[in-house]
Amino acid sequence: MIGIQYKSEKVFTKEAVQELFLSVGWVSGQYPNRLHKALMNSDTVITAWDGENLVGLARALDDSELVAYIHYVLVNPKYQGKGIAKQMIEKIKEKYKNFRYIEIMPEERKNVSFYEKLGFQVMPEGTAMQICNSYNIY
Repeated sequence: MIGIQYKSEKVFTKEAVQELFLSVGWVSGQYPNRLHKALMNSDTVITAWDGENLVGLARALDDSELVAYIHYVLVNPKYQGKGIAKQMIEKIKEKYKNFRYIEIMPEERKNVSFYEKLGFQVMPEGTAMQICNSYNIY
């Protein structure tokens, strides 16, 4: 998309990240301090910017050799459908092209076809699993 700039430097503010996460209804946005700290400590964060506005973010975690796991891919609803998520994922794929696996676990089935178009395959015997801990957030 013309005008969108992509950055791999972690130059986002806590407020910008919170606004982006809340724009897509993700609960992580309710914990801006922890979310910002988590992103700052992540292996890879690709961001998309429209001027000074953070409009997209993708995060990957890796083991430094074999596996990279794409954990977040989100785009502000006002900017969805413009190829931003695709560009961020392509940048992650390029960074990890020498790893054996790049994995992603879409939380919504409706997004599977999007990732398939980018070369991902559903694991034949795989299934997503999670523990969600309830705790007090400070």
